[in-house]
Amino acid sequence: MRYDTRFCTHCATALALVVLLEDSGEKERLRCPACGWTHWNNPTPVLAAIVEVDGQVLLARNALWPPKMFALITGFMEAGETPEDGIAREVKEETNLDARSVSLVGVYEFMRMNQVIIAYHVHATGQVCLSPELVDHRFYDLHHLKCWPAGTGYALADWLRTKGHEPVFFTAEENAERRRGLDAPKD
Repeated sequence: MRYDTRFCTHCATALALVVLLEDSGEKERLRCPACGWTHWNNPTPVLAAIVEVDGQVLLARNALWPPKMFALITGFMEAGETPEDGIAREVKEETNLDARSVSLVGVYEFMRMNQVIIAYHVHATGQVCLSPELVDHRFYDLHHLKCWPAGTGYALADWLRTKGHEPVFFTAEENAERRRGLDAPKD
C-alpha cells in the first residue's frame, strides 16, 4: 500500500501543486495554500545490514514477500540514534543476533521507494529468532550468494568484491521469478 501526503501537517488544508521560486529556480511542489507549508518529499534514509555469522551471510524473507525472495535485514533509523546504532538495533530486533562490529559498505539509491539506503556489514553472534515481520531465513556461503538488481543487491555486490568474490547477479528471468507476486495488488 502506498501513502501519499495530501493534507497540510500543520493546518489540515488540502495540498495543491504550487510553483514558487527556490534556490535552484522555479519549482512545483505540494504546498499548503492556507499557511504556506511545503511537502518536500525528501528521500527516507533506510539502513541495511549484510549480516555475517561464522563466515556465512544471513538473508531473510519478509512476511509480505513471495516464497523465493530473500534479502538483507533493513529498517528505518529512529530519532536520536546514529546509523551504526540503528542497524545494530534492527539486526537485534529482527533476528535476535548481537552486532559485534559494524562497518559502512556504502550508500545506494532506491528511487522506486524514494529511499536512500545506508548499507553496513555487521559481524554478529547469537541464535537466530526472527521477529514476526520475518518468516524465514537462510545462511549462505559467500560463493553461493546471488545479488539482485536493486539498492541492497548492489550493496551486497560491493561487499562481496571487498572479500575477493566477483558477484553473480540473478538473470532478469530469475529475478522476475524471485519477485513473482510481490507487485500484485493487495485486497
